[in-house]
Amino acid sequence: MKLGIVGLPNVGKSTLFNSLTKAGADSANYPFCTIEPNVGVVFVPDERLAHLEKLYDARKLTPAVIEFVDIAGLVRGASKGEGLGNQFLSHIREVDAVVHVVRCFDDGNVIHVDNTVDPLRDIETVNLELIFSDLDVIERRLSKSLKNVKNDKAAHKEAELLNALKAQLEKGVCARLAELDAEDAETAASFNLLTAKPVLYAANVGEDDIADNGAKNPHVAAVRELAAKEGSEAFVVCAKLEEEIAGLEDDEKRMFLSELGAEKSGLDNLVAASYKLLGLISFLTAGPKEVRAWTIKKGTKAPQAAGKIHSDFERGFIRAEIVNYDDLTRLASYALAKEKGLVRLEGKDYVVRDGDVILFRFNV
Repeated sequence: MKLGIVGLPNVGKSTLFNSLTKAGADSANYPFCTIEPNVGVVFVPDERLAHLEKLYDARKLTPAVIEFVDIAGLVRGASKGEGLGNQFLSHIREVDAVVHVVRCFDDGNVIHVDNTVDPLRDIETVNLELIFSDLDVIERRLSKSLKNVKNDKAAHKEAELLNALKAQLEKGVCARLAELDAEDAETAASFNLLTAKPVLYAANVGEDDIADNGAKNPHVAAVRELAAKEGSEAFVVCAKLEEEIAGLEDDEKRMFLSELGAEKSGLDNLVAASYKLLGLISFLTAGPKEVRAWTIKKGTKAPQAAGKIHSDFERGFIRAEIVNYDDLTRLASYALAKEKGLVRLEGKDYVVRDGDVILFRFNV
């Protein structure tokens, strides 16, 4: 999973990136501090792995990972090359989803490019630039399709879809919000439009808003309301605080957050929101050699899940031996789980569930 961290200049993108990845990206109180995208890989927090590691006395533990890309700040006119717009826009095309950091705190010491804090205005600014860029893409593609509409039914159908998307974008509606049937949605995905990317809104707040998860912050309320209308996800994070605790050990971090009244870190909240938005789950493999988490889409069947490990596993799939994580850790023994009939044999049509501990049988 590859997530791009975007937003207006100076809203806390690089600070959040630093705290999540500990990559030491430049962060300063002026626009365009980030020029080239910084990239960092983050382990997905999953407490289940540590329990399985102890249970199997495993020599290696491998969590699932997320790749974060910290992209240069956007300004009005980016779609026409203002600021670092062209670079910014090209980098967004490469990610699976967008983490849109929105400033939801008031601090006169931190510059805002528009001088006032207004998250909905900021979101609109970014969306409009993405829309303008998508319109350019559609115009170019439409021009090619129209040349072939008389002799090519597929080109005619594509032209109709492009015109429908163009009409929506011209109304200020992002492509991800356009109502399309399954066939058109699949075709539209091939256009790789910026506004078609799923979006997570990260409401960047001050430390005082952490204890109640931003419940009393009107800026956060506005972002949450917008996300709900779009079918997107929103979560609260204090980038400054996350940066302060980034270097702490897990126990120290939990204690620090507890003192502030926070149940989870920003990374935990981001991972939960991104998995929910993208429809992802994790299945687990466990043994003395390695305990590992694998990320798949909800609805993935056993052979395709096996293919995540190795293509031979999918090609030669015979069956999957599955035990639920909760059952396995409760009994603290795979043999005992099997004895009690909790280890199931599943075939090619089995849909993998979150927390399944799986041993794949295959032959090639």
